Amino acid sequence: MSQIDRRKFLKAGLTAAAAATAAGCATNAATGNNLLAPKGQKSVMGLVVPPMDTVRVGFIGVGERGVGAVKHFCNIDGVEIKAICDTDPLVLERAVNLVTSKGLPKPAAYGKNEHSYRDLLDHNDIDIVIISTPWRWHAPMSVETMLSGKHAMVEVPAAVTVEECWQLVDTAEKTQKNCMMLENVCYGRDELMALNMVRMGLFGDLLHGEASYIHELRWQMKEVHRKTGSWRTQWHAMRDANLYPTHGLGPVAQYMNINRGDRFDYLTSMSSPALGRAAYAEREFPADHLRNQVDYIAGDINTSLIKTVKGRTIMVQHDTTTPRPYTRHNHIQGTNGVFAGFPNRIALEKGGRKSYHEWDYDMDYWYGKYDHPLWRRMGEEAERNGGHGGMDFLMFWRMVYCLRNGQPLDQDVYDAAAWSVVTPLSEASVKDRGNSKDFPDFTRGVWKTAAPLGIVS
Repeated sequence: MSQIDRRKFLKAGLTAAAAATAAGCATNAATGNNLLAPKGQKSVMGLVVPPMDTVRVGFIGVGERGVGAVKHFCNIDGVEIKAICDTDPLVLERAVNLVTSKGLPKPAAYGKNEHSYRDLLDHNDIDIVIISTPWRWHAPMSVETMLSGKHAMVEVPAAVTVEECWQLVDTAEKTQKNCMMLENVCYGRDELMALNMVRMGLFGDLLHGEASYIHELRWQMKEVHRKTGSWRTQWHAMRDANLYPTHGLGPVAQYMNINRGDRFDYLTSMSSPALGRAAYAEREFPADHLRNQVDYIAGDINTSLIKTVKGRTIMVQHDTTTPRPYTRHNHIQGTNGVFAGFPNRIALEKGGRKSYHEWDYDMDYWYGKYDHPLWRRMGEEAERNGGHGGMDFLMFWRMVYCLRNGQPLDQDVYDAAAWSVVTPLSEASVKDRGNSKDFPDFTRGVWKTAAPLGIVS
């Protein structure tokens, strides 16, 4: 397809997606009813694409996060790195040199301007694109990637508005391409073990989950012109919401079979005062510094409650401002007991080693009995390759394995939309005195019959 023709195609596709989004949001908000897929679209639940002998990869964004992805793909069999794009010449050169230093062919490099990624998408020898750019680019780049005939693998969050979530869903259904949000925490050892234990029924019927992203990141405010803080800090002046919900929420959603037997129904959200960022700026920067010219409106702590259609509850928290230890909570409660993280601990009424009134902190025992088969197979190699304790490598390895063996990916576009839409819904609820906001049914009713995420054998 010529460059001019492709651009027209992209423009037409985005216009159609936006129109379908507007109609879809209105219907869901007004009635809560499921929608029929627009003409020419069909569900991608359980999507299987023809097996790939070799997975040919392109990268858009290779800065703080993306360069780690390049490193991991260099160490996975059955992969060819074809092209890399970044607007920062320093990180672009670094990523290209990383590939060649492994004795691999030199990939094509693009980075003249912020739309140079479209030159990468013009390649007809790329199967998947890893997108690791600032948040505002995630959905637009994913849409264009799918419309160019490639699978989009996008960093978290996949979208920042309800409309963008629908654009991802509509485009995936129209093109029959994967759009996987790269939620690496779903591949952590503890999260995989908890999923295995849930599937085996150790906690009984599930009732409640707790998920969070508690990670003090004020220091990123000192990254003014380059790196993550140069763009991420601005979101604290743009939205009072849960800005980053998916790390904690993704695993809990998988425990509860969200979009595969249950789904998020509605959400209510409240924020604390926004004090910490302004105080930090006043303490760490000169009075006339741009960090002191900003009105930080995102509450230091946002707490949202989700109700599922089956009546389960999930607490989701966000806090990257207050001084306290890191946690994702990773809490799942059932009628027979509970698993909770940070620190890991278990209490069971039946099948535990102690009274359920007392926490069992000895994880070696539980790892020995209930480690997820995927971790048993690949955990040692994952830890050796690294990336947040091995979860990053394992995520990419598993993705490549599925694509090469004609298996559905563990996360799909409906997960990307449902987990990401927490941000705009929480923002709307905070503005509305905590009144509840309905989740769109991105699956259009398919969640009722979709098979739960299985345990890899």
